[in-house]
Amino acid sequence: MTSPRTSTVRIILASRFYRSAFAALLLSGLAVSATLPQLTLFLVRDLGASYTVAGLYYVTNLAAPVAGFLLGRLSDRREDRLGLFRVCAVVGALGWLAMALSTEVWMPFVISAVALSISGASMAQLFAATRDELSRQPTGADNRILSAVRMAFTAGWVLGPVLGSWLGSVVGLRPLLVATAVLTLSQVLPLGGQRVLRFRHPGHELAGTRSPRGSRRRMVPLLAFTGLCVLAMTGDTIKFGFLPLYMADELGVPDTVRGAVIAIQPLLELTLMPFLARFADRYGPLKVMVFGLALGVGANLAFATSTGVAGLFLGQLLAAGLWAALGALGVSIAQHLYPEGVGTASGVFLSSMTLGAATGGLIGGFGVARLGLPEVFYVPAVLSAIALVGLVVLERRLRVREPLAVPEPVASGRR
Repeated sequence: MTSPRTSTVRIILASRFYRSAFAALLLSGLAVSATLPQLTLFLVRDLGASYTVAGLYYVTNLAAPVAGFLLGRLSDRREDRLGLFRVCAVVGALGWLAMALSTEVWMPFVISAVALSISGASMAQLFAATRDELSRQPTGADNRILSAVRMAFTAGWVLGPVLGSWLGSVVGLRPLLVATAVLTLSQVLPLGGQRVLRFRHPGHELAGTRSPRGSRRRMVPLLAFTGLCVLAMTGDTIKFGFLPLYMADELGVPDTVRGAVIAIQPLLELTLMPFLARFADRYGPLKVMVFGLALGVGANLAFATSTGVAGLFLGQLLAAGLWAALGALGVSIAQHLYPEGVGTASGVFLSSMTLGAATGGLIGGFGVARLGLPEVFYVPAVLSAIALVGLVVLERRLRVREPLAVPEPVASGRR
């Protein structure tokens, strides 16, 4: 993560805000990943839901893009990004606490659609604040800085499922939800009383005075990029839902090997993210994202054609490359595409991950019934190929190669 001119680690360690954002996202990743794999189990065991009803829980993710967009727009009108981040964290903590106290099946659905969709926007506020700092004080390694901060959330996803499974088995699922509420609230602690003022680029302030119709037109590249990423993301939900069943029922893979196949992706993703971020600083983030989507096509084809564990490991390696590109560069590209509203851009892109999960769940459910396993993975392979072609066209039109140009640095704006 270093270069002859710029050390990413040195920059992060020297900045109180970057250090705090890294710690906050690590806590956020731990909180979310410790609980999400256990929620269907909670609905079935503790609230008596059927498997069908429990599976529908993830449809509540469709509320996240709406919350992300609205809170992003609000963030782009406020002076301090971190105030809204704290509100989102508090709402999320209250939501998880209410989930732990739920007595009826419908309660978690409402809580997820309202409170947890708002909570999910907290990460977007941190990324918007990070972009404000990078615009105010350019580093020459902006993609690497954003990638390093994002890696904290991915690291939380490596550790969280293991801790969540252990804690749920020892103390029960309701105490696990209470612990998730505490972790969600603890995100605010590393940042303390810091403030990050919204960065205002003179050219974008002028653009903001134009007609609403012109503003919507300037959002088209952002929405196009986000939609293409949603298509590429659909395979992940199908994989986590049906790949373990394929390995267990049709390939007869032992439990330990199945766990290794699933666990290898986040570890590889975490390893690849800094390398892709460095390539993005050198060649342009959209070019590297095109490469990542190509890996996603290969991953789904590997799953669809595999008749043994080796092919599944190959698929996971390729899938790790896709998600490393999405994790390291997705937010940065979105902010480049709509620089006059980095809060909106961050919220829209990060919410797309939950939209991709919900879409993948629906496609997987219908696809397995029609195609079976592992042929269902041809569907996300086709969708990923469409996304790849679309991104190539978008990259050629936009040619986003360098970080956002900024005027001479001004006063920090952190307090």
